[in-house]
Amino acid sequence: MVDRLRQHITGILGRAPENLSLVLSRFEPMRAKRGDHLLQEGDVCRYAYFIVEGCIQVYVIDARGHESTREFYVEDQWVTDIFGFQNQTPSTEYIKCIEPAGLLRISHASFQEMCATVPEFASMYRQILEVSYNNTVYRVNTLTALSGLDRLRWFYDHKPRLRNRLPSRLIASYLGLSPETVTRLKAKL
Repeated sequence: MVDRLRQHITGILGRAPENLSLVLSRFEPMRAKRGDHLLQEGDVCRYAYFIVEGCIQVYVIDARGHESTREFYVEDQWVTDIFGFQNQTPSTEYIKCIEPAGLLRISHASFQEMCATVPEFASMYRQILEVSYNNTVYRVNTLTALSGLDRLRWFYDHKPRLRNRLPSRLIASYLGLSPETVTRLKAKL
């Protein structure tokens, strides 16, 4: 599992950082089953996770009990509650394994230590945050202007690794549509 993270870090930075072994030593491998929660609302987010295998959903539950998905993450991506992790405050999100997952996790303390002592790690983190922010803003701005059918087309075009991995109810939760609408729209594509 660690080799996958080594390749990922080297790929983002364009080279292996001098202290790569030190960085990798701060990660702990773990396995999670389908349906396992890595974080629940109200808990303090103590870890950031690098996904070696599996699919992870980050979502909230509104006052009516409806699930709204913020994002799905798959292999070679990072997942955490960014705000809760950085500030060590209770989370407003859930992080759930949609598939069995192989993960590498790093604690908040180790993460902060690596950002402070390994400049390349801090640079990588900044790049990941920028991409995440840009993707979120693009998605929100784009989806609000699209019809349901165009939202589903957008999802298939921009999230091809998820197309055959998620049931209609999860795609609906991500797109702000009902599961019945997604099922009906799939038949039109």
